[in-house]
Amino acid sequence: MDLSHRFSKRELALLYEEVLYTILHRLGKPKHDHVADAQELYAYVQKAFGMDAEEHSIIMQQVKALESPIFCLKATVKEAKGILGKDVSGFSDPYCLLGIEAKSHEPAHPDHRKRMKAVVKDLIPEDQIHRTQVISQTLSPVWDETFILEFEDVETASFHLDMWDSDTVESVRHKLGELTDLHGLKRIFKDARKDKGQDDFLGNVVLRLKDLPCSDDQWYQLEPRTETYPNRGQCHLQFLLTHKKRATTSSRTQPSYTVHRHLLQQLVSYEILQHQAGSIAWDGELSRHASTVLYLHATQKDLSDFHQVMAQWLAYSKLYQSLEFNSNCLLHQITSIEYQWVQERLRPEQKAELAESFQSLLTYGVSLVRRYRIIFPLSVPRSTERLQSLLRVLVQMCKMKAFHELCTLSPDLPQMVSKALKSGTAEWFHMKKQHLKPMVKSMEENGKALSRLLLEVIGDLQQCQKIWNKFFINTLKLNLFFITYLELESLVAEHVQEQLREVDSSMSKPTAESLFQLYMNLQELYRMKDFLPKREGPLALSSFHQWFKEAVPQWLQKAYTIALERAQRAVQMDQLTPFGEHNKHSTSTVDLSTCYAQIVKTWQQLNWPDPEEAFMIMVKLVEDMCKIALMYCRLIKERAEALSLNERNEGKAANRLCIVVNNIKQLRLLIRKLPLQLDWAQLEQRTGDVIDQQQIQHTLHNQLDSTVSCLDHEVRDVVQALATKLEKGIARHIQELSSSNDTREPEDDQTGHSLPTSSLWEEAPLGPPALPAPASTALPLSPLCPAGCGPPALPNAPLLSLQSIIPLMKFLESELQYLNEHLVHENFKSLLALLWHHTLAVLSAAAGQQGPSTQRYKKLHCALKSLELCFHAEGCGLPLETLHTAAFLSLETHLALCSATSRKLIQKYFSNRIQQQLDTSSEKYGAVTIKALYRPSEQKLRVEVLNAVNLIPLDSNGSSDPFVQLTLEPRHEFPEVVARTTQCKRNELHPLFDEAFDFLIPPEKCRQEGACLLLTVFDYDTLGANDLEGEAFFPLRHLPGLDTDEDQADAGRVPQTRLPLTHPKPTGDEILQLLESRKGDKEAQAFVKLRKQRAKQSKETE
Repeated sequence: MDLSHRFSKRELALLYEEVLYTILHRLGKPKHDHVADAQELYAYVQKAFGMDAEEHSIIMQQVKALESPIFCLKATVKEAKGILGKDVSGFSDPYCLLGIEAKSHEPAHPDHRKRMKAVVKDLIPEDQIHRTQVISQTLSPVWDETFILEFEDVETASFHLDMWDSDTVESVRHKLGELTDLHGLKRIFKDARKDKGQDDFLGNVVLRLKDLPCSDDQWYQLEPRTETYPNRGQCHLQFLLTHKKRATTSSRTQPSYTVHRHLLQQLVSYEILQHQAGSIAWDGELSRHASTVLYLHATQKDLSDFHQVMAQWLAYSKLYQSLEFNSNCLLHQITSIEYQWVQERLRPEQKAELAESFQSLLTYGVSLVRRYRIIFPLSVPRSTERLQSLLRVLVQMCKMKAFHELCTLSPDLPQMVSKALKSGTAEWFHMKKQHLKPMVKSMEENGKALSRLLLEVIGDLQQCQKIWNKFFINTLKLNLFFITYLELESLVAEHVQEQLREVDSSMSKPTAESLFQLYMNLQELYRMKDFLPKREGPLALSSFHQWFKEAVPQWLQKAYTIALERAQRAVQMDQLTPFGEHNKHSTSTVDLSTCYAQIVKTWQQLNWPDPEEAFMIMVKLVEDMCKIALMYCRLIKERAEALSLNERNEGKAANRLCIVVNNIKQLRLLIRKLPLQLDWAQLEQRTGDVIDQQQIQHTLHNQLDSTVSCLDHEVRDVVQALATKLEKGIARHIQELSSSNDTREPEDDQTGHSLPTSSLWEEAPLGPPALPAPASTALPLSPLCPAGCGPPALPNAPLLSLQSIIPLMKFLESELQYLNEHLVHENFKSLLALLWHHTLAVLSAAAGQQGPSTQRYKKLHCALKSLELCFHAEGCGLPLETLHTAAFLSLETHLALCSATSRKLIQKYFSNRIQQQLDTSSEKYGAVTIKALYRPSEQKLRVEVLNAVNLIPLDSNGSSDPFVQLTLEPRHEFPEVVARTTQCKRNELHPLFDEAFDFLIPPEKCRQEGACLLLTVFDYDTLGANDLEGEAFFPLRHLPGLDTDEDQADAGRVPQTRLPLTHPKPTGDEILQLLESRKGDKEAQAFVKLRKQRAKQSKETE
């Protein structure tokens, strides 16, 4: 029967009669999730069938007048477990007697307990008793037998079941053969006392029918008649309360299966429409009222589960084609039919109905898939779930055994869907093309229409790839994106080529713009091929870029014109002031950066596939950007001159010049980033086979380098001009510092004074510069010093020297403030480097003037160290490798020596000799061996002169008369310690002295710079002066025992020290020259005289 038609009024009335009859003659105790009130059910079905009150009343009266059905209990005795073993073997031979007692007694009846223990054959007439088969020798019998038990009144009737052990007459010998234990023996004695062939009672089950639901399936406890064996096991029973001989017209004229299907169709239609009225999608869940009515009807008609599922499938699959609901509702029926499928259970007309439903749903489902863009729009919630469930339903349906057995021509579902998707995609494309067709036919409007169409296509493919494709792959193993892309790509290529046939090089600018957008859209569409699986053969869009070859020059010219005009406007609007608190360049650089970014974006958007043509495009873009850079450099300088033309404040004019330098430097950075932004490495790789590497270098890199050189030249010119202005002032202040009147300062001033931290390369705090307090010795903080940074202390800086460099630091403070504020870090460091080299040259010239005093050297040295600290700024400024040039190191050493006191120079001299001693390994003048130990408790230095070896012969006899003189140097540190000498050893070149000497000296004197034990080996001459064999310097700061609190107990464990003898160089020692120049210093002159005497005796040559 075709389910697509609506029921006629007559058919609906008969169906309504059927449902009212079902409710009226309801059997069984309602389930907890069903509706118990009959009036509620009547009200529901009245709404579901659209009956008014009068129609309902008339049909209700007719139903009540109909004859009541025969009530039946369909009882199935399934199995039992845990029953008693009554035979000698320990088992039983159970069987069941069952029936319905017409009139049951309520529990309040006095003999209720007795009645419950009565057996079936005593309560029920013999012709109404049913008996199961006997299952031999078991305690877990399985019967699975069904009986139909009729009854009249459900309120009074009760179900009775007795279980018995069947006994047959056996000989005693046979029973003894089965005997296994003492319990078996007891059973033999018990059997002997009862009548022969009498069955044993195993237990019973008694149930009132009014307590049973319509269908029931559970285990029941077997009840005893006595308390001897209370636990008698369980029995598994199934019950179904059904009707026979229903008096309704539908039941009398139509199969139960068909009537139930019609009822299901009517109620489900009503349920779906109710949900749609509330704007809620029906999920397949029936209401309690509908579930109750359908459950009652199916049980009363004794419909099998299989036929119920069949009815549901036919109704649901047909309704799905006319009413919108979730196709997941069909999956349950598909699974149930597949699980219970037995073709022989259906009549021919039922098979035909089922086959027709399969074909109908398949055709309808594929048509929905073909139009999935319209049927399942993403704008509607849960559309993806709906399509996915539909695909699952189609796949599961086509896999069913019923489908393959009933549908003789089983279709290939993936092939059907693939074909439908192709045709649906083509229909969708032509619909969109027609919808976006321009009203005015022109190349410009056609280009815009094509761009809009491409956007629609790209959007659809993105949805396919990101959303829909996974559903088709998971269910059908079908790549929706592959199918859709190939179809749309071919349609797009054909349509675009047809529209672009009229394009030539004389196209208008609007047309070129519209074509550029179309080109980018086509490019994006073509790039989506990367998501396709591997395939052979080219795509229709493989050479799409050739369609736009005539438009490329106009695209490039437009990009250049837009960037040029924007850069010109930016310069005209630029006031050459920093555009932000933390920026040191002006607004035009931001616009220029945007111009370059737009050109770079144009290159990236073009992404021209042909490598040779792409190279030519790159050459044009780089040439245009270099033109813009040089044009900007010229315009920004002209802008600065125009703004400063009537400006009287030279500081503001200089500030604008600083901004110009910063802007050009920023432009240089932009230019340098172009190879990376334009991805030249990738371009070189692409063009490697068609363009020589040298040509790329010559054409692109050289052009860029040339532009950068021009920009660097402009920056250097401005920075040099700024530096030249400051160099004159720095030279003047250093000259004033060196020529100022000397004032005698205390010797060896060890007081540290604060110096300024001129972090010239740091950001300057805004506001007026901080000036020093008049009475303070601290130098003024540079305006370039970071906020919160205090002046560091310069050790050993005399007060007068610090005060003398204040004018220089104030000059730098006032002159560099605006430069620091307006120059970017890199430009400012370039300026500082120029100033540093100039400053070193000026200081060197001042230090080289004739006859400078010690105080003048101190001031110059203090100035050098102060400027070094300021220019380095604890690592934030110029790096030390930049500051510490050869000129700086030479000047620092020279000024440090010249500004030192005589005693400091003497100490330095001995420090140098100690270092020379440590660096000497040659013993060409021999060596002396000593042992030295310091005893802290006695403040005593003990020296043992052991021997000398390999001395040079100084006498005419080829030998010498050596002795060793011991002195502690420098003398001004040990004024009270007299020199000591060893005995003279005659005619010895390897003398053994083995003499010890003690010196009383405090430990702090041993730690002084240059403190040493000078061992001078002489050759004794009776008539003339003693000759010098050599001298050795032993540093006192390394004395054993000096750094310990306790004396060493064993002096013999003190290691020997072998000191090579050395000779002083005859001339050229800078320290001695400085000391000699201090004519008024007697101590210096005496020291120089002594060292000159030693130098005269030296065997060393220049």
